[in-house]
Amino acid sequence: MHSTFNKELSTSNEATFDESPASPVWKRITDLAVCALALPVLALLTLVMQIVLRIVSPGPVFFHQERVGYRGRRFYLYKFRSMKVNTDPRLHLNHVRSLVGSNAPMEKIEAKQNSCLIPGAWLLRASGLDELPQIINVLRGEMSMVGPRPCLPAEHEMYEPWQLERFETVPGLTGLWQVSGKNRTTFDEMIRLDIQYAKTKTWAMDVKIMLKTPLALLVQVYEIKTGRRAQPITPHTVPPFVDVVEEKTLESDGPMKTRISVNLSKA
Repeated sequence: MHSTFNKELSTSNEATFDESPASPVWKRITDLAVCALALPVLALLTLVMQIVLRIVSPGPVFFHQERVGYRGRRFYLYKFRSMKVNTDPRLHLNHVRSLVGSNAPMEKIEAKQNSCLIPGAWLLRASGLDELPQIINVLRGEMSMVGPRPCLPAEHEMYEPWQLERFETVPGLTGLWQVSGKNRTTFDEMIRLDIQYAKTKTWAMDVKIMLKTPLALLVQVYEIKTGRRAQPITPHTVPPFVDVVEEKTLESDGPMKTRISVNLSKA
């Protein structure tokens, strides 16, 4: 099993890291430092997952899937497997399609009764532990600890031209969207938060986002566990650990519109 995983790593696309505005030196150094601390946790969790999956759902421990990263570059993203073997990959894509262009909150697929998930997978996914193998992607330079979530190629094809700005930075394990309401935001609001991060990222912002991520994950676990209905994010419902700036713009051919952005400067 490990040999197969290592073979997949060696045959995947070349690392995408370069010394560019998308991957400044401070970001790469921070990524490597955090990875060094997280690798022992990944090793221990991999051992636990091997034992658990052997009991509840025999099959590979790791799941890999092609994703789109910085400026459209393709790479294979790694996760702990949380679905049954041979689950139709169109399940996730259909869920994404239902969210793109709608005003529905970005509810995670495990928030619904999903027979394709292995026992206990809702906790693994809601807590973000299934994403831990992406430390390998971070080490390879394909991802960063902080950035927009990498999307599926089919999802990338649905994007409008203005939405492609979110790919002007390396994708990440966590990000501004994740600590700004996540399941309460719409698809467009997620894109705007990602673009805001791509344009304004700093070392201090990355550190703040990483520090806020555990609390955001705990809120997500609580909401899924209690079956709490996700509500659209507004200046009145956004979690208290971010500052919300409500901006109003007058469209040239339409009425006044409101856009919500998040400011971490005072967080």
